[in-house]
Amino acid sequence: MPTRRFKPTSPGRRHMINSTYAEITKSKPEKSLTEALKKSGGRNHYGRITSFNRGGGNKRRYRIIDFKRQKDGIQAEVIAIEYDPNRTCRIALVQYEDGEKRYILAPKGVGVGTKIQSGEGSDILPGNCLELRNIPLGTLVHNVEFQPGRGGQMVRSAGAAAQVMAKEGHYVTLRLPSGEMRMVHFTCRATVGEVGNSEHENEQIGKAGKNRGLGRKPHVRGVVKSPRDHPHGGGEAKSPVGRKKGPVDRWGNKSLGERTRKNKRTDRFIVRRRNK
Repeated sequence: MPTRRFKPTSPGRRHMINSTYAEITKSKPEKSLTEALKKSGGRNHYGRITSFNRGGGNKRRYRIIDFKRQKDGIQAEVIAIEYDPNRTCRIALVQYEDGEKRYILAPKGVGVGTKIQSGEGSDILPGNCLELRNIPLGTLVHNVEFQPGRGGQMVRSAGAAAQVMAKEGHYVTLRLPSGEMRMVHFTCRATVGEVGNSEHENEQIGKAGKNRGLGRKPHVRGVVKSPRDHPHGGGEAKSPVGRKKGPVDRWGNKSLGERTRKNKRTDRFIVRRRNK
């Protein structure tokens, strides 16, 4: 999945790096596996903005992805690799032996014609989904569940993979892409292999207009605002943040990498914190 550069015919093109989309085999999605995607503009059900600098963007439909992979013992064949505007990785359209079609995240090394399977007894091959207790140590996995039967929630972005490091009792220790070591229940499912489209990290937006197409509006830094609008504002000429308690957002909450985690209930599952 290589990337391509453009001739600098304009300032926006000069630094733009895009995917070649060479792996895409089908341009239009499976209509039965899509649904309408309503834009919120960052507003909650009261109409108040809770997620700032969101809005606009290209119209798109949501592709219904099978994160649970609970169709056990039935082999499926990959019939297409498609682009998904809602995520960084590609998606694979698979058709099971009983005729049902589903979307899954496209793993690295899986193409049209590849056979995949889920459930106990499946081979340790990219695209196959098993419970963590059935996956050997050292194997790379993705689309990992937090809770059994809930569907994959971890390690789903392009090029991501977690590694099975240890098994002890009812828990399996995973090394996540961030460097964090975390214990997950051994009945949670994961898909073998790493997520495809690893070249995504080399892509460059290139121009402001492309960000608007992605639904991202311009963002104004706190240090250039007035002190009444942001705690970082004020000062003569260019001034740094200059706060003894560290950088904060406009409401005074810690920001810019400061730790804000308060979920003590699941702290016991974290063996080692992520790398700084």
